[in-house]
Amino acid sequence: MATDRATELFFELFSGLPRLAPGSIEGTRRALGLVPGVGPRTRVLDIGCGTGAQSLTLARSSPSCIIAVDNHPPYIDVLNREARRLGIADRLEARVADMRSLDFADGSFDLIWCEGAIYNMGVETALRDWRRLLRCNGHVALTEVCWRMREPPAECAAFWNREYPAICQVSALLETVMGCGYEVAGHFQLPASAWWDDYYRPLQDNVTAFRERHRGAADAQELADQCQREIDIWRAYSEFYGYEFLVLRIRRPLRER
Repeated sequence: MATDRATELFFELFSGLPRLAPGSIEGTRRALGLVPGVGPRTRVLDIGCGTGAQSLTLARSSPSCIIAVDNHPPYIDVLNREARRLGIADRLEARVADMRSLDFADGSFDLIWCEGAIYNMGVETALRDWRRLLRCNGHVALTEVCWRMREPPAECAAFWNREYPAICQVSALLETVMGCGYEVAGHFQLPASAWWDDYYRPLQDNVTAFRERHRGAADAQELADQCQREIDIWRAYSEFYGYEFLVLRIRRPLRER
């Protein structure tokens, strides 16, 4: 599949979804409640915001000022339009940016937020790279997929080891974040509803319609097969893995390796 064609098909398949990763309003609000002192002077950076489901929840649930970034311009346009429609554009601004090369000044933010996107860089790389953006006593909130049980079924393990080899137990994830100079303010597991209600269920509808629109197009059908496989694996084995929501705070100066 040519790159432009692949990108076009990918964004078509994922268009119109309420969320672009597992999550929920309740989960975002619960994590926000673990961050002390959020007020009008709190500056938040939402990295990998997509169309901004969590960005909007943060803006509605706090008086903070939020900058949301994503590398796909149409997502940014959607979020900025919604912020204007809701009358919160003075506190919520979306910008096109690459999470791997953020050009904000050191110490620009009190809180970095990243739901369903940190895997693109890897947890350790991201936490080390983004740490300079935080002010003293700054916090990071993130979600990351983890194993819930040891020795998952072979089919489930093979799928995740192929798609995301960095998947690990929650205990190993906590060790990683502490090794990056953070301490854990709190963490909790997202329920199955956070995967199904606003993500996989509407994605399943998209997959079905996408197949119909692209009958006879092998590249499109292959992409639909990949998404269907992910949904099917979750429906068969969701008790073995899930998203962990972590809220972290800076613990000490980061030691260079």
